[in-house]
Order: sequence, then structure tokens, then C-alpha cells
Amino acid sequence: MPSTTKKAKLPLVVLLLAIGTFLMSTTEFVIAGLLPNMASDLGVSVSQPGLLITAFAIGMIVGAPTISVATMRLPKRLTLILSLLIFAAGHIVAALSPAFEIVLIARVITALATGAFLSIAAVVATSAAGPANASRAMGVMMSGMGLAIVAGVPLGSFIGQAIGWRGIFWALAILAALAAVVIGKFAPAEDHQEAVTLRSQLGVLREGKLWLVLATTALVSGGFLAAYSYISPLLTERTGISEAAVPLLLVGFGIGALLGTVVAGRTGDRKPLATYFAIGGGSALVLLLMIPLSTFVIPTIVLVILLGFTGMGVTAIATPLAVRFAQSGPSLAAALTVSAFNVGIAAATWLAGLALDSTLGTTGPSIVGAAMALLGLIPLIILALMRATRTTTPAPADAELDDSVLV
Repeated sequence: MPSTTKKAKLPLVVLLLAIGTFLMSTTEFVIAGLLPNMASDLGVSVSQPGLLITAFAIGMIVGAPTISVATMRLPKRLTLILSLLIFAAGHIVAALSPAFEIVLIARVITALATGAFLSIAAVVATSAAGPANASRAMGVMMSGMGLAIVAGVPLGSFIGQAIGWRGIFWALAILAALAAVVIGKFAPAEDHQEAVTLRSQLGVLREGKLWLVLATTALVSGGFLAAYSYISPLLTERTGISEAAVPLLLVGFGIGALLGTVVAGRTGDRKPLATYFAIGGGSALVLLLMIPLSTFVIPTIVLVILLGFTGMGVTAIATPLAVRFAQSGPSLAAALTVSAFNVGIAAATWLAGLALDSTLGTTGPSIVGAAMALLGLIPLIILALMRATRTTTPAPADAELDDSVLV
């Protein structure tokens, strides 16, 4: 019977949430390809629209836990619908605005909605799938992010050049509104709304194991994103690949990311810490190899794909593990994981930018990334020493999570 449970078909809601994740991830990443277009249209310098990326990250960091606490008494399906509708409204406001400042505010509102959606969606997906399939459900749900990198971002940038950034924002708004209708119709309603108190939610902040997971999440995700954010100058200046070929390699990264989330989800349910350790160690190894081998075309292509495969696995394993250690406040734990991911992005891109401008040159971001990924293994080692996988949850799946997961 246990094997049957683990191989059970995932609920429809998981696929629906993957679609929502695809939209949220597309709007987070596609903006980078639209900056020159937006700067010209809004009458500002090219550097100013870059603040839209920073504002989005800050909105995610602050908004995910804040909105999670604010909506803790609302039905989760309603929260998902409201998040998608606010997401759509933010894009409509931005698309209609003639002023950069209003677009910036709309971008923050969109980030708040994105953080709320991803944190609540993680709880809904893992709860619907059950403890034995939580990581697999997260892998499928977060494959929407990998798909956004593979298809959504390149396609969005291409279409944006043809119809303008406002057209892309309108398209995202319409798709989000449609997603809200579909999720509202097909997502299961909660049989009963458990009594949730502010004390029980905030009580998770005292759980040391949760903070160790969050530290690993920020460091390991920041590690691979430090290199990915500045992969173009490495490929063109050091490897010698033409600018026209760079988007194809980024698609390769996205394919690796898509596969990585699925594989991590399938292995993470039975051996969560071992899977997380493989993700962090694998990312560090790829980044270390990229430093000397990035002067060769074929090895660099392989390493870029492997970087997506190893790094993006974080999205499948981090949230289920955080929720496992914070059972009194799963929504807040999931929201904090979203925040940790974005803290990693913010810190890594800043440090990688400094390294790029230093004597390290184009290999600087990879060096920063490798250092962060290796540091991310320290909290996992502490978790292992604390025998962290022995939880108090009486579910059969949890009974298998003993120290052998690290072997």
C-alpha cells in the first residue's frame, strides 16, 4: 500500500497551480528583456526601469509573510483567486500608466500578489497531494517556473519587442484573470476551516530547524542565480559564444531547470535532506567547474544546462521541508521560504555584480555562486546532526525519514 500511495496520480489542483506559477514566474523574469522598451516609452534612463526588478524582489520578500499572516483566516481557495485578480489588476494599472512612478507602485502590488499566491499555493498543493507526495507535488507546481524560463520569458521578450511592453502586461493580466476563474471552479474547497491564530502562525518563528532550511534556501538559490544573472557576459566575453546564440543556451538552462524540479520532487519525499544536499553540492560543483572550463564551448554548454538542473531543484524541496518543521503555521513557513528565495536573489545579484566589476571579471559571479552554495551546505549538516528528519508527524511517510536519508 505505501508504494501505491507514493505512485498515486497527483490531484488536478497541482497542475492548475503550476499554470499560476508559470504566470507569476514569467512576470518576474520577463521584465529584464523589456527594460530598453520601457525606458523609451516612459521617458526615463535605461537604468531606472531596473528598479522594477528590485521593487519586485522587495515586494516578494516583505509581502509573502505579511500577506500570509493577514489572510490566515480566509479560505485558501479564495486567497488564491484574490491573489490572481490583484496580480491582473496590477498589470492593468501598469499597462495604462504614463508615469514610471505608477508603474513602480503597480509592480510592488504585483509582487505582493505573487508572494501570496506562491506561499498559499505551496500549502494547497502539498496538502492535496498528501505527506508521501508533498515534494513531488511541489516539483510539478514549480515546474511552472522552469517552463517560464524555457518558454515564457523568451517568448514574452520576443512578443514584447513586437507589440510593446504594455501588450505583454495586458496579456499577463488577461491570462491571470482566466486562471482565477479556472482555479475558482476546479480547486477543491476546504471541508472545514481550521482555527488559525496569530500566535500559532508566529510560533513557527521559534523553530530553529525552519531557520536552518531558510538559510540553506537563500544561500543555495542565490548561488546558482548569481551565476545565471550574469551568464551572458561570461558566454560572450570568455567562452566566445555569439550574442545571437545566448538565448538558445538560456533555453537549455530552462530545460535543465524544468527537469531538475521534477526529479527533486520525486526524490525529495523519501529522502529530503539527501536531496537538498545533492542540490547544494551539485550546484557548487557545477559552478566550480565553470570557472576553469568556461573557455571551452561544449563543456560550458553542458554546465549551463546542469546549472539549471541542480539549482532549480531548490524550489521543489525547500517548501515541503520548511512546512514539515513548522506544522503550526504552514502558510507562514511557505511564505518565509518564498522570502528566503528572493533574499538569495537580491544578495547574490548584488555580490555577483561587484565581483564582475572586480579583477575577477566574468568568472566573478561563478566564484560568488560557488561560495554561497558551499555555505548553504552548513545548515544542512547541522540539520543532519540534529537528526532533523525524525519529526513528530505520525504519517507513514514521515516514519521513513530517518538518518538513512543522508547515506
